[in-house]
Amino acid sequence: MHGPAMSGWLLMTLCALTGAYCLLRTRAGTGEERRTARAEALMGFGMAAMAVPAAVVAPPAWAWAGYAALFGVAALRALWFSRRSGHHLHHLVGSSAMVYMAVAMAGTGAAAHGGHGSHTMAAAGGVPLLTGLLLVYYAAYVLRSGARLIPVAATATGGGAVAGGGAVAGGPVIAGPATAGWAGRPELAMACRLTMGISMFAMLLTL
Repeated sequence: MHGPAMSGWLLMTLCALTGAYCLLRTRAGTGEERRTARAEALMGFGMAAMAVPAAVVAPPAWAWAGYAALFGVAALRALWFSRRSGHHLHHLVGSSAMVYMAVAMAGTGAAAHGGHGSHTMAAAGGVPLLTGLLLVYYAAYVLRSGARLIPVAATATGGGAVAGGGAVAGGPVIAGPATAGWAGRPELAMACRLTMGISMFAMLLTL
């Protein structure tokens, strides 16, 4: 996560832009679509903050506990709303992965404070089996989202836009009237989810 500065800044920028677009989506759509957009905005900004190169801005040790607490609450929220929408199960996995990485980084911070290592994600280690399972999940998610993005983009270009920004990865693509404005572009919403999936995969690779 805190590898070479250039890759860290690029990852931070992508995640921050994704979070900003998700904030725009919270202004339109149904209540469920707005909840989804808020959860994705939190994930985007959280990933952006964690991707800042430590060589430039080294977070204090307590920051990782804050991340773990924040995304722990987000995981509980996703679990609660998963009764209504299966897409919240993906948010549950994402929030849990953020807690896992924050806990791993907190351990690294303690070691670095004691002079036994550097504050890097590579030094954090983590649990190999759990990291591997998360990598498999996000690899499958990225491939599936990428495959679904192509027909959605083609449909939107052809004029039969998908209804709203609330089309969820894993759910059916529903044709309907186009929603005005950038916040209502379904292909952009799915591209943001794809971007966050790739970014999460990249962050987990450094464990």
